[in-house]
Amino acid sequence: MTSSLLSISHIGFLTPGNYPDDDPAGGLEASLRLFEAGEALGYDSAWVRQRHLEHGVSSAPVFLAAASQRTRCIELGSAVIQLGYESPFRLAEDLSMADALSGGRLNVGVSAGPPLHAELVAPLVFDGDWQTFDFSYARVERLLANLEGNYLGDGQAYVISPGNRQRARLQPYAKGLRDRVWYGGGSLRSSEWAGRTGLNLMIGSLTSGDVSGDFFEAQSKQLQAYRSALPSGRSPRVAAGRVIVPMDSADRKTREKYREYAASRYERTLSPQGSRRTLFSRDLIGSSDEIIERLLADRVLSEVRELRLELPYEFALEEYVQIITDFAEKVAPQLGWRPSPEALGTNPFDSWKAFA
Repeated sequence: MTSSLLSISHIGFLTPGNYPDDDPAGGLEASLRLFEAGEALGYDSAWVRQRHLEHGVSSAPVFLAAASQRTRCIELGSAVIQLGYESPFRLAEDLSMADALSGGRLNVGVSAGPPLHAELVAPLVFDGDWQTFDFSYARVERLLANLEGNYLGDGQAYVISPGNRQRARLQPYAKGLRDRVWYGGGSLRSSEWAGRTGLNLMIGSLTSGDVSGDFFEAQSKQLQAYRSALPSGRSPRVAAGRVIVPMDSADRKTREKYREYAASRYERTLSPQGSRRTLFSRDLIGSSDEIIERLLADRVLSEVRELRLELPYEFALEEYVQIITDFAEKVAPQLGWRPSPEALGTNPFDSWKAFA
């Protein structure tokens, strides 16, 4: 029976896009096949993490452009692009190109702040003293302005190329992409700013303990600040992410691997971590019935309609497909979700065994 406490109408998953150092093509191919599997299962969206200096997806637009050619209707997302590494204009061009290739299915998760590895990469990325650069929310606002597709110059600026004369603006113009930009909110301040700016909001399995030492209370207050700051008439999307690993159809060895993974991460959920008081929610690993019970007790999820599985790092493709299959078939229907009729049957893979 579907619970009346939750009403999840959209499910997605977020993959880290792992690959071996000596075989990036093989690992990226596995992630593309995972997107295909997600679409076949009826998932509404599939997301990839953008990661730098790691064996992961360093360019979300490039990966999502490839994914757009392997899928038909599933939404494709990045979570999150750190704008400290990026030129807001060049990134807008790449995102617009990927959105055009996808037929308007792109979702763009972004965050502000200096590059994570600034001391290492700054000499390779920036001219001058990077510490004087503006890495604030203004960088996000410049990206948004570029995605608006407004004409450049005084209205009389034209670009002349062989066989063509056109008014100057970012090309290609991806209509509607500006409204599919998400901010990775992890504090009261960032959530309030995202609301005031009218962005979609993604919240995940870690957050700042700036207003509470309790994960769920802190995230609820961030959601409240976000919604209170929204411009009149605006109701952007909000998605919550949780690490969810059902193991109903996993074999004994794989179940033990999942339990060991959860145990290795349990200690950090007991108290705020580090100087920034980072809070972590517990990983939801167990049978579908156990996971459903814990999801129903998650008071943040009663405030959202979109739920995203945050898949663990360094798992194999067959394990990822088993996880998203069990979730779509055994957990999500009990949360109010139904698969999109347009998505089901879009590719020849109808079970995780096809990916073994």
